[in-house]
Amino acid sequence: MNLKSYYVDLHVHLGRSSDGSPVKITASSKLTFANVIKESIDRKGLDILGIVDCGSRKVLSDIRDLMKKKELVELEDGGLRHRNKVTVLLGSEVETSEEQGKLIAHHLVYFPFLKQMEEFSRTMGSYITNMDLSTQRARITAKELMAVANSLGGTFMVAHAFTPHKSAYGNCARRLHDLFGDDVTNIGALELGLSSDTYLADRIEELKSISFITNSDAHSLAKLGREYNVMELARPTFKEVMLALRNEMGRRISANYGLDPKLGKYHRTFCETCEKVLEDTPPPVLACPQSNTHDIVIGVLDRITVIADSPEPVHPAHRPQYHYQVPLEFVPGLGKVGLDRLIAQFGSEMAVLHEASRDDINKIVGWKLANQIILARDGLLPLTAGGGGRYGKVAVDAGTEQLSLL
Repeated sequence: MNLKSYYVDLHVHLGRSSDGSPVKITASSKLTFANVIKESIDRKGLDILGIVDCGSRKVLSDIRDLMKKKELVELEDGGLRHRNKVTVLLGSEVETSEEQGKLIAHHLVYFPFLKQMEEFSRTMGSYITNMDLSTQRARITAKELMAVANSLGGTFMVAHAFTPHKSAYGNCARRLHDLFGDDVTNIGALELGLSSDTYLADRIEELKSISFITNSDAHSLAKLGREYNVMELARPTFKEVMLALRNEMGRRISANYGLDPKLGKYHRTFCETCEKVLEDTPPPVLACPQSNTHDIVIGVLDRITVIADSPEPVHPAHRPQYHYQVPLEFVPGLGKVGLDRLIAQFGSEMAVLHEASRDDINKIVGWKLANQIILARDGLLPLTAGGGGRYGKVAVDAGTEQLSLL
């Protein structure tokens, strides 16, 4: 069977339902189901989207309406197809708690069919106070959430696994086995998050059999595809994506595209007293050497250095290459007008990032920007590290320009 490459972003949020009701509180109001699909088709060039607020009753109502209008068609192998251009996987991000609510983490669950997501929403109503909103605190542990997802035919994944707040490794445990026991084998994939990458995560031995995914966690339309995966599939369906995550029947993740972890807002330890990212001190930094205080936010690099099994990554044979890439929106000097011209010429951001030559780009925006774009998509722009909730920076000429990455 011939396989094809698909661009896949499995962590996309919705800010509002079609009637204007809030869904993900921290997401843009422009992030509606219809707008996300339109942005993916018209500008981003993504083939498969995981929308992770589908447990919301408001979102479920919107999906049913779109299906009645035949704008969404449920596929035999799972997923919802929009006008044969983009596939939506039905997902839900859930906030779980361990040790009587003291340790918090976010996780992702996905289902192939609408009826399963509807049943999941009803079930989670026993653990979540308001099922109209997304990513609300559930009175359930991560292992219990996995059991619910599996019982309904879904797949469980670990979200932004290393961030210091609300993640499995960053906030809850030194090992996934501490949370899941033998059920760790039922984890469908682990999301690296903006402040980590394959080279850091593969220093932890228990992750060698788990697939890594790179997703945008988009809270605005512009950030769709900020990080994404390339998957080799026969068709853009739920079943095919699951085969790729398990490296079965030739399906696979062939590449992870993500930000350099330095750009993530939690890459290095941050001193809240000095209000400074402690990037000049070798990891792990567990106290501020300047202020002598423990009033810090421990960085992802620092945390992984503490809990790692080896000082260097040990990549399993199935692990794809991780490509550092700065999204086009953040290329210094490009601007909205230049970006719009590139998309109009080449069809999508993915086409600019993967297909357009330097000469072709030069014809649209000039040599200086063409060179910046090539450096950005090859991950070669100079950076300074982020931390404590503050994103890293891309150097511009003699100074630096702060990136807006949320």
